[in-house]
Amino acid sequence: MLPNKLLDKMNEQITHEFFSAHYYLAMAAFFKKEDLDGFANFFIVQAEEERFHAMKFFEFINDQGNEVLITGFKDPKRDFKSTEEIFTLALEHEKLVSGLINDLMHLAQEEKHYPS
Repeated sequence: MLPNKLLDKMNEQITHEFFSAHYYLAMAAFFKKEDLDGFANFFIVQAEEERFHAMKFFEFINDQGNEVLITGFKDPKRDFKSTEEIFTLALEHEKLVSGLINDLMHLAQEEKHYPS
């Protein structure tokens, strides 16, 4: 079983990962509209990777004997102005999500939950 605080944060991380997938799909949609299929494909692949990450947390929480809580999230930005803006936002978002993963690692260490 996961400690409650760690469980809550992992369930939140699932939401962040699924939001990331939607955010990247919004970026892909911009590129599709602009007939930039290579860039669109790049972000479609990134979206799939984020869904994969969410499911890894989903399976881990279940494997630990806990309940997964799926929650909603805000709509992703979709009024992009340029390719440069999108890549800047994507980099900022990746840094944010990486920071959240680092925070989970620190919490797991504090809680001495070594399987995490």
